[in-house]
Amino acid sequence: MLPDIVQQMASRVERGEVARYIPPLARIDPRKFGIAVVLRDNSVLVAGDADEEFSIQSISKVFSLTLALGKKGDGLWSRVGREPSGDAFNSIVLLEHEKGVPRNPFINAGAIVIADVLLATHQPKEAIGEILRFVQSLADDDRISVDRHVAQAEMATGFANAALANLLKANGNLDNLPTHVLGVYHHQCALSMSCRQLARAGFFLTSGGRHPVTCRQVVAPERTRRISALMMTCGHYDGSGDFAFRVGVPAKSGVGGGILAIVPGIASIAVWSPGLNQQGNSLLGTEALEILCRQMNWSVF
Repeated sequence: MLPDIVQQMASRVERGEVARYIPPLARIDPRKFGIAVVLRDNSVLVAGDADEEFSIQSISKVFSLTLALGKKGDGLWSRVGREPSGDAFNSIVLLEHEKGVPRNPFINAGAIVIADVLLATHQPKEAIGEILRFVQSLADDDRISVDRHVAQAEMATGFANAALANLLKANGNLDNLPTHVLGVYHHQCALSMSCRQLARAGFFLTSGGRHPVTCRQVVAPERTRRISALMMTCGHYDGSGDFAFRVGVPAKSGVGGGILAIVPGIASIAVWSPGLNQQGNSLLGTEALEILCRQMNWSVF
């Protein structure tokens, strides 16, 4: 089925637009497409450009949120909400209106607060290293790295994120210096992974919080349900409702063109197609997941 989906996607004329506001992402070939599925028995099925690394961008927010919940527990929700925003991922409007408390941890403002939690008593390099090691451990692959060129480009062009961080600080919702928090945030977004690696890293959400190889409990089953719920309601920003309607599984997108999708108890799926729709989500990635989940009857509904 996966090679057939790859073939269908190759024939599409409309492929969306790559993220041109981050120079390294603007140079990615929009014809790229990869997909990987990890099943309950830990088997991995791949097709297309599934072993080519790409910048996972906001998909990293799933992993940073998992770490932050481990540090703060439910106390985290006093600093960030759990509701869909209905606005663009980098919007400042709601943040100002709601006095510095982001709607959810997956919009940029919310993820910046999460980065502040992870920074805590660490230096920025230590916090970045903690996130990287966590993702490497989940994927059982120490080749995963941070793309320094992407991170530097984001630091150089991330003026909107700087505005969000400063507004958060002005409202007392950042403990650390905005420049330090942004350093952590931009570097986590610059994590570079393949579909194969990403699907493996996300598998703990499919298996009730257990590591796919070691079978150790990464997080409690209840917490995986909560993270998955946020992925369903907020994982595609102001396109989350449409994604739930069309695909019907928890998922998190990134402007690098990747999507991590979770079919609870069954499979972890990673898809990559760099062209984005108007909401900043992978155009063909969404279509491919819709086809796969329809054919496999993989909907939580």
